[in-house]
Amino acid sequence: MNHVTPPLALALLLLALTGCGGGGRQTLTVFADTSLTGTFGSLGKAFEAAHPGVAVRFDFGGSPALARRIVRGAPADLFAAAGPTAMRGSGAPAPRVFARDSLRIAVPVGNPAHVTGLKDLAAPGVRVALCASPAPCGEGARTALAAAAVTVTPVARERDAAKALARVRRGEADAALVYRTDVKAAAGAVEGVDFPEAAKAVEDYLIATVPGTERLALTREFVDLVLSNEGRRVLADAGFTPVTG
Repeated sequence: MNHVTPPLALALLLLALTGCGGGGRQTLTVFADTSLTGTFGSLGKAFEAAHPGVAVRFDFGGSPALARRIVRGAPADLFAAAGPTAMRGSGAPAPRVFARDSLRIAVPVGNPAHVTGLKDLAAPGVRVALCASPAPCGEGARTALAAAAVTVTPVARERDAAKALARVRRGEADAALVYRTDVKAAAGAVEGVDFPEAAKAVEDYLIATVPGTERLALTREFVDLVLSNEGRRVLADAGFTPVTG
């Protein structure tokens, strides 16, 4: 009959526990709006460097779609959303505002249509690309245009800012209403035009822990990084206005 002595049994038990996860890598899954791809990618690398054994996995997409996936039970530890509507839709409690973005008019280099403000978007022959609702850039454009009492008939309504901006880059539109960060990311390919009504359509970015996560401590530390001086610097470099309040 095989017999395992108590000391050996204890050693085998400890080895088994270690192999089951004590020394393994943990994965922090972050759902984040597509517009945060660059900034959160950089912060994720910094977080991994400061947390050996932790991998940060990002799932980027439109905030409303990500919120619906969270409600349906998709595995996520953190949610960073563009706009409070998507955050409320996810059911994640106690979100923190960490950044803001504002609209700009993106035009081709040289601004051939001579767009200087929202009223020019309604001029005959000016081709405009807008975002469709419920995308944040679509809701923001609707608010800004209403504030300026301007009615625009777009040549396209795209599902997000990246696709609206692509219309301008390909020469299929003379202007698009996108975010300041989108224009900055495309520097050299497009130019940006400021307009006063953008102040009426500022977009808040919020972050919150997803209910039921088993990595509560890690989510708190990632939020701390986003709100830190390093996080503020990365966000500001991308064109966001950091918020720590």
